[in-house]
Amino acid sequence: MESAHGSVVTMIERTRAAGEDSVFERMKAQGDKRCSFCEQGIRCALCSQGPCRITAKAQRGVCGIDADGMAMRNFLLQNTMGAATYTFHANEVMRTLAQATPGGTYEIKDPGKLELLAGVVGEAVEPTDTLPKRVADAVVREFNRDHQDPSPWVEALAPKPRLEVWKKLGILPGGALHENMYATSSCLTNVDGDYVSLALKGLRLGLATAYGVQVPLELAQDALFGTPTPHAIKVDLGIIDPSYVNIVVNGHEPMVGAALIAAAHESEAQQAAKAAGAKGLRVVGSIETGQELVQRFEVDDVFVGLTGNWLSSEMAVATGAVDVFAADMNCTVPTLADTCAAHGCLLIPVSDLIGVPGAEPAMVFKPETAAELARQLIARAIANYPQRAAKGNGDGRPVLRTGDAVAGFSTESILGALGGSLDPLLDVIKDGTLKGVCGLVSCTTLRDSGQDGQTIAIAKELIKNDVLVLAMGCGNAALQVAGLETAEAREMAGPGLAAVCELLGVPPVLSFGTCTDTGRIMLLVGAIADALGVDVPALPVVATAPEYMEQKATIDAMAALAFGLYVHVNPVPFVTGAPRLVKLVTEDLPGVTGGKLAVETGPKEAVAAMLAHIDAKRAALGI
Repeated sequence: MESAHGSVVTMIERTRAAGEDSVFERMKAQGDKRCSFCEQGIRCALCSQGPCRITAKAQRGVCGIDADGMAMRNFLLQNTMGAATYTFHANEVMRTLAQATPGGTYEIKDPGKLELLAGVVGEAVEPTDTLPKRVADAVVREFNRDHQDPSPWVEALAPKPRLEVWKKLGILPGGALHENMYATSSCLTNVDGDYVSLALKGLRLGLATAYGVQVPLELAQDALFGTPTPHAIKVDLGIIDPSYVNIVVNGHEPMVGAALIAAAHESEAQQAAKAAGAKGLRVVGSIETGQELVQRFEVDDVFVGLTGNWLSSEMAVATGAVDVFAADMNCTVPTLADTCAAHGCLLIPVSDLIGVPGAEPAMVFKPETAAELARQLIARAIANYPQRAAKGNGDGRPVLRTGDAVAGFSTESILGALGGSLDPLLDVIKDGTLKGVCGLVSCTTLRDSGQDGQTIAIAKELIKNDVLVLAMGCGNAALQVAGLETAEAREMAGPGLAAVCELLGVPPVLSFGTCTDTGRIMLLVGAIADALGVDVPALPVVATAPEYMEQKATIDAMAALAFGLYVHVNPVPFVTGAPRLVKLVTEDLPGVTGGKLAVETGPKEAVAAMLAHIDAKRAALGI
């Protein structure tokens, strides 16, 4: 099946019957057989002497690099793209934080988080009126710390045993921008051809991204929009009602979406939508922008929830019910303008990163003019509604599912559910009620199976075996739409996890946020390790990326491996033609950082290996 979600399958069938292009058609067109050299990571086109391929007769590229160096260099370049994109997001958030004022478009909703971030960056709380800008400026300065100058943030935030490991390995990082410059420069032809050296630089960059980008990014977003707390949300394609003016916010940043939600609640905007013939005006969340919003904003008759992850975005437009698709910095497919044109929708980039052939002129987000941008987007959507409605391609559409989920689990809300202490969680892990914890941080991909099939199967198998799952990224949306983040889902859990869920009133899969929350979960896992008095690799904790897809996922994996976690990934990374590199990350790394990369394409086999790891760690701890 091409998707695990019935609503998406229905829309695939509808678009296919209409002869429309989509990611599902393009995957079929690529076929099952791909370039074997590319799949193995042993093809390089970085210089004009190539492209070079490693073969039995040609065991080095023209420059002299071998298979292991070539594969790791290719992978490190993916890491640099992921780290750069996270840093772009963080920089946009800091620009927004700097503009925060009481009563403004953006204001401080959680002063405690701002003060916490101020403590990390070394800024005095007083005077409070200048604190948002001073903190934002300090974060941006830290991005530029030299790579040879270890970041005090890592020293302040990381578990002490981890710091000692990283110091011995020489991977204690500086600022994220300088680490990225250092890593990228190392990938130049005839600079660094040593796979071990390149791997260490990837681990450094992972730590710089987690602690120097993702942690301040999320703390700042909490300060601006509120720290997530559990609440009910709506999900799936059925949340889009064609009788309303609908604005979809898509990407990875919540800033435009938050401004739109505020503006759409104004009576003047609702009256204008009704005057255009609609029932009203709605804001619809898509992929990680939607995920950021549902973590922090209540779902109501204006902000209606989350459609799903990136593989659902074309299908959302194809419902014929969307008036404006506002695209910020990530995950807008290059053909989306064609899909929008076929269904009467305006594709409007709101980030200068986004370039899609045929899109409307960009309306680029600037924090100081965000309220006006929101009003302009609403005006465009309302003006478009009569034309979109007249097109009629939303008429007669099949009834699409609307599902329920609970979102908003943060470290603070988890502690709140536990009575303010980690002790109850540690107690149920120690006595075996819970076997362990899994951080599921994933994209979604069509590489080996249909949309979200692997993610759902692995999550179901984990909770059946009494492993609590904390979900992030597009994988989080997969599990929300699949119904695994509801109280009723405890019926699929093992007896121990089900009992914990019933006692605390939580689902067996906790919605922990987006891919940017990788840094946040590292802080939580570090706190658990500190509470038990052990180093991170000793914990009955695993990470899984059942359907990783793009470059940001690769830098998350490097951070987790440096952190000392067992990390399962699927599909198979493009490094299999590099035997010494494969041995390093799958066999040798546990003796280096304590982390381990586990590659497994079968869900049951993957979970069996995770459970074996968890059982071994429990036995070593004597629990």
